[in-house]
Amino acid sequence: MHHLGTVFPILRRIDRIPFSRDQLILLLVAVNEIFLGIDIFLAHSISGTIVPRERIPIIFGPIAGVLLLILGLVSLRRRMLANVLASLIFVVSIAVGLIGAYFHVIRGILPTGPPGRWLTLDLLVWAPPVLGPLTFSLIGLLGLSAAWLETPPESGSLTLIRGLRLHLPFSKTRALYFLVGLGVLASLISMIFDHARTGFVNPWLWFSAAVGIFGTVVPVIMGALGNPGRSDYIIYTTAMTALIILGIMGLILHVNENLIADGKIVTKRIIRGAPFLAPMLFADMGTLGLIALLDPAEPVG
Repeated sequence: MHHLGTVFPILRRIDRIPFSRDQLILLLVAVNEIFLGIDIFLAHSISGTIVPRERIPIIFGPIAGVLLLILGLVSLRRRMLANVLASLIFVVSIAVGLIGAYFHVIRGILPTGPPGRWLTLDLLVWAPPVLGPLTFSLIGLLGLSAAWLETPPESGSLTLIRGLRLHLPFSKTRALYFLVGLGVLASLISMIFDHARTGFVNPWLWFSAAVGIFGTVVPVIMGALGNPGRSDYIIYTTAMTALIILGIMGLILHVNENLIADGKIVTKRIIRGAPFLAPMLFADMGTLGLIALLDPAEPVG
């Protein structure tokens, strides 16, 4: 169990798990592509009309997720072919995220306003979430990092196609720490912008912000450390666990917010109310952070 065994010594008794670290990350990425498409469909349904360009992530997410699951099976016999095809999907995912962010920024600009007031914080708060589409880009980066083999483990040397190598300034594990911190930061900023419309009157929001800051800083520090100690891994594991708990709590609170007085579910409230899938981004990043602690070595054969 690698570094998870450092935090929980009892896990050292487990010789191996059915999936490698990279395989678990790829599985997480595939599932997230599907749920991102569903989440964006619900978010874009608020207007009542989904314009053609808004259909891009809605269609791409589920298709990409299903294709990645199929390529996971293909990789059992044709690893290099699956890697190449999956990498193409991840590159497209990055592009979809960047284009979506551009569209959201355009929606937040007021070109007819007075000079200096074209783009303001108030406009960004009430505009579509600027960082939301970038989740596709983050998933693409995570997928690329998992698809490319690191040989030898912790060397930072990634094998691409037919011996072509990319040398990182740090190991893949440390890169994952940085990506976790980046993902939590994006989720935190989006959460702050979304709830700024309500004035942060709910005390749970301050708790969420505190956990989000904690979950952002800790993995970045872990990535910067050359040789973390057991206490560092304990703090890091605590932060990731707190993110998972925060995501589940946010899901429950958002679902309760969308229920009517007698506890019945109304479709319009689900679409127009608090986005119940959004808090799970924190849980996603926490899960990814824990997966990053697994053994980076690929199983032989």
